[in-house]
Amino acid sequence: MLIGEVARRSGVSARMLRHYEALGLVRPTGRTGSGYREYADEDIRRIFHIESLRSLGLSLREVRRALDDPGFAPAALVDDLIRQTRNRIAAETDLLTRLRRVGAAEPADWAEVLQIVALLQALRSDSAGERQRAALSLPRAAAMPVEALVEAVLSEEDPNVAGALRWALAQSGEGGLALLAEGLDAPTAEVRRRAVEAIAEIPSDAATVLLRDALANADLAVGRYAALALGARGVADAVPTLVDMVVEEAGDVDAADALSVLAGEAALAEQISARLVERLDAAADAATRRRLVGALADIPGDTAAQALADLSADADPVVAHTAAHLLRLRAAR
Repeated sequence: MLIGEVARRSGVSARMLRHYEALGLVRPTGRTGSGYREYADEDIRRIFHIESLRSLGLSLREVRRALDDPGFAPAALVDDLIRQTRNRIAAETDLLTRLRRVGAAEPADWAEVLQIVALLQALRSDSAGERQRAALSLPRAAAMPVEALVEAVLSEEDPNVAGALRWALAQSGEGGLALLAEGLDAPTAEVRRRAVEAIAEIPSDAATVLLRDALANADLAVGRYAALALGARGVADAVPTLVDMVVEEAGDVDAADALSVLAGEAALAEQISARLVERLDAAADAATRRRLVGALADIPGDTAAQALADLSADADPVVAHTAAHLLRLRAAR
């Protein structure tokens, strides 16, 4: 078979076949009377073997060794090719991620593209100071890479940088909420915590909806943080979780403060008092009862006042003393 026919059938160009011949990879078995290369069936099989090995990423030098050196074992080379391919895929994935983030920021011109690239590099810096400076500069950027900012928020371990990142994300509006919502269900507790903290700093109705949903999160820490944030926003849905936090001594001081904020609304104050009194009646241990009495301190209304009056004669002297003291403070106010 002549070189042109071999090229057509194998898909390997005549030029490449000549290159293979020059390297000693495959030599045509014979020549025609006119001096043209003539390939036998065995030569063509070798060409297909060469192409098969090249498709795995082998260099031509490695292909020749594989075909001609019986002692050239494939295991080590294949393992090395796997490692190289993984590295190449990781690099390409990283490039794709950066391109997607640049595109998501919708830059108006190449100057903005360069600005975004610089910010992305700074957010991935090993220097906490550089990451913090990048976060603080983000609201001034003409195009903010929100997706990259959310990833940085969810992965940042330095508390100062994390605070700056959450602030920057809050300045961007609601653009990152969907990604933060995914973070609430992340397999890692730290990521879930960072997600709810970031949502809590975004002042929007959509963020409030996410915080309401987070009250039922399987991660108790997420639900409790959401309750504190909702309490500061005046959302009554947080009351049951906040009362549970007082009972369970899980951020009970912050929970009591949040309940006092919510109690600024008269109807809600009575509801909060009733829940606290109900838990007081059910509580068996002294420490829990004392925390619940303390939580009643800043809850206005008749229900709280009556509960404190009753508790001033409690069998537990600490509870009785605390209730009597709180009653005197209420009377002074």
